[in-house]
Amino acid sequence: MRFEVYKQGRLCDAFTLAGTYMFGADTIPLHATERIRFAKGQIECKRRSHDAAGLALLWPVEGLGQLLLPTTRLPERTRPYVLNVELARAKLMQITLKREDWSLFEEDQDLLALSQEARSLFIGSLEHIGNPARASVLADESLAKALDYAEKLAAYQAEQAFTVRCKNRSLGRHCLGCRVDPALIDNEVYCKWLFDMFGFVTVPVNWARIEPERGQYDFAELDHCLERLASKRLAVCAGPLLHFTEEALPSWLLHSRWPFEKIRETAYGFVSKLVSRYGRLIHAWRLISGMNADNHFGFSFEQAIEMTRTAALAARSADVKSRKLIEILYPWGEYYAHDRNTIPPLVYADMVIQSGISFDAFGIEMHFGKDRPGMHLRDMMQISARLDCFAQVVKPVHITGVVVPDRLNGGEQDDRAGIWHRPWDPDVQGEWVEQFYRIALAKPFVQSVTYSQLSDGSCLDLAGGGLLTRQFEPKRAFLALARLQKAILRK
Repeated sequence: MRFEVYKQGRLCDAFTLAGTYMFGADTIPLHATERIRFAKGQIECKRRSHDAAGLALLWPVEGLGQLLLPTTRLPERTRPYVLNVELARAKLMQITLKREDWSLFEEDQDLLALSQEARSLFIGSLEHIGNPARASVLADESLAKALDYAEKLAAYQAEQAFTVRCKNRSLGRHCLGCRVDPALIDNEVYCKWLFDMFGFVTVPVNWARIEPERGQYDFAELDHCLERLASKRLAVCAGPLLHFTEEALPSWLLHSRWPFEKIRETAYGFVSKLVSRYGRLIHAWRLISGMNADNHFGFSFEQAIEMTRTAALAARSADVKSRKLIEILYPWGEYYAHDRNTIPPLVYADMVIQSGISFDAFGIEMHFGKDRPGMHLRDMMQISARLDCFAQVVKPVHITGVVVPDRLNGGEQDDRAGIWHRPWDPDVQGEWVEQFYRIALAKPFVQSVTYSQLSDGSCLDLAGGGLLTRQFEPKRAFLALARLQKAILRK
């Protein structure tokens, strides 16, 4: 499968592939892809299957930034597709489907005119498909209009649903949360902003730091952090207790080469010890994170589900009162295209439920701003549509982590990670955070949203991702959440 790539009506002689992967039915990424490369104005996709497939990649859209956008699923053919046309086609198709899902058939005249203009331009591109250069120009104009319309439509739908939730009082102070940096818990300015804004906080847990030597535990940091929070009127979440990445696993376990049964038994013991020690202080536990995506030991599908069950059983046996969350990372599942030992996110969610595991809710983490799978930026309609997919999992959903930067910082954090409307700055970050929160909290199944980084320079490695500066001064993003808090509590 090949795609011709045009820029301003001319075949590109250079194009940087970022965030690129192929996907099949149900938008599940294909790990049967052998090669995706750009050469001589074309993107060539070579794979072992001949089924219809789509291509997703970071794409510049004039006036709207650089966003990870998909084509539709297309059959293989000898003649190359025009990528510009296929991206516009996919966005218009998504708009049609979401208008039906959201039952939005009455719109104001400005939105209606924008929609009609996008469609007319796309029809024009199809009429000139024999002249790919001309078709690409019309398709680019169509995509820009369609993307603008899609984000405005997503915001319009969210505002309606958000207002209804506020009036029904189904949102409260505990719907806004933040991750705590234990290293800053004694800073009075940091804590003032934390306690004034958020109804609940998440205390991070890192197995590698708590049990550096097998059987030797260091609870000092957690003890101090929870003691500091105990006197406040806050709901406290802790976790993830288990996360199978190199950074989160003790070195003695990381290099142990133990069989699965012994790793499972050790994990059970750690979860039991933590939950037993802190159960009276914790309202919710993030039991296990990223079992769908982060799998250092290469667990099989069955073992991944069994490890999830183990975490739930250990926590339930030690504490029956608190809520138990299972966290899903990278909800579009891009990682699955590169690692066959992982599980697509919705497949994992479905299997956790079908397996009869006892837990209370799913957590979803959505971090954007780095050039790595799962962290490339998407438009607001894609975000809203992806959240809608989790309405089918019959469990409440908590956004257990969200963050975007306020700057481009080089390395993985440059424009290849995505740009929203214009290059990142504190104003863009603030606008994005406000729109995201309104979209997320408009979903009736979303119970809370947790921001992952209160201040710059804290433990998360996304430069400029905080709501506060390094001097703990509020950014526009923090002020946007303050307005949102007032709107929620006023209704």
